[in-house]
Amino acid sequence: MRTFHLTIARVGENLFDGEAVSATLPGKDGVFQILAEHEPFVSELAPGEMRVKAADEQSYHFELPKGGIAEVSRGQATILL
Repeated sequence: MRTFHLTIARVGENLFDGEAVSATLPGKDGVFQILAEHEPFVSELAPGEMRVKAADEQSYHFELPKGGIAEVSRGQATILL
């Protein structure tokens, strides 16, 4: 199972920081998924639900009431809310 490092944060709070198998995000142009070895990109996020499958097989759900920004580069992803 391939993983990537995922950080999800908002001002003053780290919501997730660890290895993930996938992250499903509400993009401005539709829902998309980040997997290991994803091409680098930056995307604006729309309000909605974000789902993360962690390397330990736990699932996490986060509400994005205002959207945010997703950045993927060098084998890691950062989500800023």
